[in-house]
Amino acid sequence: MTHIAVLGSTNMDLVTYVARAPQRGETVTGREFRTIPGGKGANQAIAAARAGATVSMIGAVGNDAFGARLRDTLEHSGVDTDFLRTVEDHSGTAHIVVDDEGGNAIVVIPGANGTVDHLSPGDEGVIATADALLLQLEIPLAAVVAGAEAAHRHGVRTVLTPSPVQPLPSGLLAVTDLLVANEYEAVTLSGHTDPRDAAAALLDLVPEVVVTLGATGCLYLARGTEPLVVPAPRVTAVDSTGAGDTFVGALAVALAEEKPVREALSWAAAAASISVQRAGASASMPYRPEIEAQYSA
Repeated sequence: MTHIAVLGSTNMDLVTYVARAPQRGETVTGREFRTIPGGKGANQAIAAARAGATVSMIGAVGNDAFGARLRDTLEHSGVDTDFLRTVEDHSGTAHIVVDDEGGNAIVVIPGANGTVDHLSPGDEGVIATADALLLQLEIPLAAVVAGAEAAHRHGVRTVLTPSPVQPLPSGLLAVTDLLVANEYEAVTLSGHTDPRDAAAALLDLVPEVVVTLGATGCLYLARGTEPLVVPAPRVTAVDSTGAGDTFVGALAVALAEEKPVREALSWAAAAASISVQRAGASASMPYRPEIEAQYSA
């Protein structure tokens, strides 16, 4: 069975649903509030587990009610939490506003995630047994680099989501195999406003690049091959929170199962298209039979 390791964040998402997001200085009335387990690391772990992989989560939660719920949610999704440590800090939180068009704005407070600034005993061993290591930027960069270097030493494919977007050190890029960025992240990292130009510029830094384009689909570039544009299924979005993480988790599973790249991208896009039709991040992520049905539709 495919084994995916995830080194990253766990957050409790505090989600407010509104007709439209407030402008600066403005107060609006929302219609609903939910607390939903999330965090980009946990989201990608859950997405990969539901897509059919054995998944190990490396990170930290706080010694609080949110931490207990985050751990429980991961375990109920089939994620191994033996390397998810509990620390004397509050769990990470993400404060999310979702509008009626499914768009979102997010403020993340790291909490326990901020303590994950290095690999702990046993972490490298877990990474070494994986088919892929999924990384994001909601934990300190030092740990991201250490994790990627460990994966590289053991021949494990590294998949980096550069979110929240920030300058990427050359040492991290040197051990990144696949960079999966949304359009905003690709533009910010490359300085190019056109997604194709942005992807081409990023390809000078890493061997493979995927730029996700929302409802349009995604763009894939690899050195020595022609670009691929893969459309997304047409659906009505309810909440796009977690869609990118769903895509990454499903894509990692598909690639580890050695699906052809175009098929893997389409399969991941099918998973993401299901997630945007549901509220929340982890709560919206589909199981493998659902992905297969959408992919075959």
